[in-house]
Amino acid sequence: MSERFDLELNGRRIAVRADAGQSLLDVLRNTLGLRATRMGCGQGQCGACRVMLDGHAVASCETPMWAVQGKQVTTVEGLGQRAAPHPLQTAFIEAQAMQCGFCTSGILITAAALLRRQPHPDRQAIVQALDGHLCRCGAHNRVVRAIEAVAQRSPVP
Repeated sequence: MSERFDLELNGRRIAVRADAGQSLLDVLRNTLGLRATRMGCGQGQCGACRVMLDGHAVASCETPMWAVQGKQVTTVEGLGQRAAPHPLQTAFIEAQAMQCGFCTSGILITAAALLRRQPHPDRQAIVQALDGHLCRCGAHNRVVRAIEAVAQRSPVP
């Protein structure tokens, strides 16, 4: 049965109708048309579907809609815009830290959540935060370098 869920999505208050057990990923992609969050394994183990929920990176494929009621959700579309990209997005481009791009949105979200909690993490903290992400392209070293570059600057928004 469809219910109304009120939440803040990428800085805007919205109301959306969905089944309480429907995954946040399904609602983001198929109801709201936000396609950057990807379906990977569907079991919360690959990191492709990560979004921020009240500032913490979570697997949206395993997050039911009842769990987002009244909360803040940030997808990669909410990190920055083409005209004003988030510092992580700029660093990823500069470091060529993506290849196919399938996992990139989840990695960016996890990195942004880390930098909010810990503005200047060391390499070990970055690697540990990314441990739940699977990237078949082998861009992990460039990803870590890009995040390190941002972590060395002023606090990130």
